[in-house]
Amino acid sequence: MTQEELINQLKAQIIESLSLEDITPEDIDPDAPLFVEGLGLDSIDAIELILLLERQYGIRIEDPKKRKEILTSVRTMAQLIEAEGKK
Repeated sequence: MTQEELINQLKAQIIESLSLEDITPEDIDPDAPLFVEGLGLDSIDAIELILLLERQYGIRIEDPKKRKEILTSVRTMAQLIEAEGKK
């Protein structure tokens, strides 16, 4: 799977997990911030995204600083998934 395919898959999963009814995958810029600006997500949404990574990709992120880095954008999430898949 290419990074772009993974990004598109992640966008769909984020929309479904967070019940973002008025947003389509095309509306999400893969490099836009997920929190505050961009999608404007909050801390509850962050928990849902962490659970998404655990359930769908088997990735656990224990370090809170690392979580913040990884959940910066859809692209940073995809990069982590790719890196973990190569281990």
